[in-house]
Amino acid sequence: MKFQILHEFPSADLERSWRDCLTRVEMPSHYDAPEYFLETLRSGDRAFAVLAVEDNRVRGVLTGFHLGGHVMSGLPSRPQICVDALEDSETILETLAQGLLAEADSAELISVYTWVSRELPPFSARGFRTRQLPGNVVLDLTLGPDALFKQFTKDRRRNIRYAEKHGVEVGEATTAQDIVDAYAVYSAWRGTERKQVLGSWSFESFEKAVRLRNNRRLFLARFEGKVIAINIFRFFPGGLFESAANSSLDEFMHLKPNDLLQWKGIEWACGQGLRRHSLGGSHGFLLRFGGTVVPILRYRLDRTWLRRHDLRETVQRVGGRLYHKLQPLVEKGLNKLGGTEKN
Repeated sequence: MKFQILHEFPSADLERSWRDCLTRVEMPSHYDAPEYFLETLRSGDRAFAVLAVEDNRVRGVLTGFHLGGHVMSGLPSRPQICVDALEDSETILETLAQGLLAEADSAELISVYTWVSRELPPFSARGFRTRQLPGNVVLDLTLGPDALFKQFTKDRRRNIRYAEKHGVEVGEATTAQDIVDAYAVYSAWRGTERKQVLGSWSFESFEKAVRLRNNRRLFLARFEGKVIAINIFRFFPGGLFESAANSSLDEFMHLKPNDLLQWKGIEWACGQGLRRHSLGGSHGFLLRFGGTVVPILRYRLDRTWLRRHDLRETVQRVGGRLYHKLQPLVEKGLNKLGGTEKN
């Protein structure tokens, strides 16, 4: 088995073999597919794919990008690695590790993200350190929409009904004007004070991405004809459905459009025969959709002198724990000084 590195959309023969491999992957995602090279909203630049190839057949895939001196396969919210479930995963992962290191060349930091169920021993053997991250809320779409709705918390179900009762309507973007209206909501959301958004999408990148309808859907929430919130979903047919980007207008948040957007996306995904839904995080809003929180593992190789990145992260983590332990004592001392301590 050998690795093959790509920096552009594959040839017809290789594309067919790549897609054939994805039919044997447990849970293929959009970023595991050849369409990754058509993506305009991904992080970083210099996209690449490492394929594990045996006898002209693709057995595994790892996609990624360069971000300065950091080479990344995936993010804390999404792995970008998959292997043929019918083959020896250890050999495939060994080949993908070799290919990633060849692509990374002299990069000072290399990170790979994977679901907790798919550990990467060949990466650990090469000095990658492992850290378990909180992961994502994941729903089992094979249960069907009715069963999933019952898993939602009481306030989530109430919010969905409230939005519908008060005139919020959700549907797919189907026209050029829909995309213009959606981008206006994204632009307003990006500028709001309640969000700190890194980077931005041009209208051209946004439009090109949402027109990739084989792997993406843009849903709009309207109130009295006005688009007030949007949600972009990624998917791979028969595989993983992912909530990728949500934006909404502050003045309409009381109508609960984001609750309804997510629910309508889930209904659509169930109807398409998709199998799992990754909500892209595990914060409070997402936890109320039920499902299971599935951790993500980060494998990281720090090549800097004294492992500078690892050291900085360790200091931050230890400092955070100390802060939470000491905060009550500090507050108690300040209350004493101010004469406000309660008896």
